[in-house]
Amino acid sequence: MSEAASGAPSVLIINQYYVPDVASTGHLLHELATEMARSGRSVSVTTCFPSYGPPETWQACPSREVAAGVSVRRMWTTRFSKDRLLGRLVNSITFLLPLAVRQFLRPRSAEICLYTSNPPYLGVIGGLVSLARRHPYVVLLHDSYPHMPTLLGKIRRGGRLERAWHRMNRLMYGRARGTIVLCRRAKELVCREYGLDPAKVHVVHNWADPAALRPVPKRDTAFARTHGLVEPFTILYSGNLGLYYDFDTLLSAAERLSGEPFRLVLIGAGGKRQHLADEIRRRRLSNVLMLPYQPFETLNDSLNACDASLVTIAPGIEGISFPSKLYSSLAAGKPILALGEPGSELEEVVRGADCGEWCRVGDVDAVVAAVRRLMADPARAEAMGRRARRALEEKFTLGSATRRYEEILDAATRPE
Repeated sequence: MSEAASGAPSVLIINQYYVPDVASTGHLLHELATEMARSGRSVSVTTCFPSYGPPETWQACPSREVAAGVSVRRMWTTRFSKDRLLGRLVNSITFLLPLAVRQFLRPRSAEICLYTSNPPYLGVIGGLVSLARRHPYVVLLHDSYPHMPTLLGKIRRGGRLERAWHRMNRLMYGRARGTIVLCRRAKELVCREYGLDPAKVHVVHNWADPAALRPVPKRDTAFARTHGLVEPFTILYSGNLGLYYDFDTLLSAAERLSGEPFRLVLIGAGGKRQHLADEIRRRRLSNVLMLPYQPFETLNDSLNACDASLVTIAPGIEGISFPSKLYSSLAAGKPILALGEPGSELEEVVRGADCGEWCRVGDVDAVVAAVRRLMADPARAEAMGRRARRALEEKFTLGSATRRYEEILDAATRPE
């Protein structure tokens, strides 16, 4: 449907990853774009060919298509491993340079652009274009750079690269009509760091689709039967095994729980995968199973092949990033075992809904005790799972998030 017919500005979403890529941001944006198109809005997406996960996850797809009412254009990029900084940098540059040319040459229109933080300096293109002509845009912040690599020791604090990156961010955020962040701490960070007006920074949580992801008894899942998970109490993590999540606390807990009917399952890929494989081998953890990404078509089956879902974030990361894993875990209706820092929004969600156990990162004793409590009282664990599902349905749905996005995007097209 055209802009005139829908009565709302058209939307262009720009992100390096999109379905059928395995990146969670790509799937979230696909759901967002589809939901906006369903309401009659004109929506298009500019992205690249699948490259987020290992090569075995790459699927063939057309450079141009209209899917579920959304016009998708995929651009060619290099596809080096994103687990190496140089490879990730080259991939992003081969996406950004032709994209910048394309954006500068696009004819003026009433559309609003949504620049994401994949790659993290993507929104700089919006800032530069807006210096040359009218170009309303909103920034969606998933992961905050250079804060992330600085915290992880990948770039030097106070060095030239960090200072240059902050200058780019001031342009990107300063020229934006609005910024969307995932949690309260992220809003505090960007307002403090870049002097943004808090009224133009909006907290909108991510979501999970309650129709696509729904509770299924573990014993009824093919994944649990295939991997021998029906009998032992199983904690499962499925997603990015990245540098800003904590898994060592769980590995230490698994070591303590050796000999008990317990399994830990880690599904995915990322910067910590090799470290985790080495640790599992070094510690001889026969109760830990690590597997590659599962097909998206069977995601609901694999997410339900457990008794509790693991959601984790490393110290100092919340605000710089927020675990989207939380929402799919809530959707599956399993109790959440959450690891984070005291006072975090992750702790508030889990404890506020009474939908799981929260433990401080590094507190192995607390994690072991929490697992044993869940193992000893299945009825309590099942009740927590029901409350997890209720929390998703009441607070973290695609419909409610889409309405907030549309309000923010529509406001951004009005004259300032």
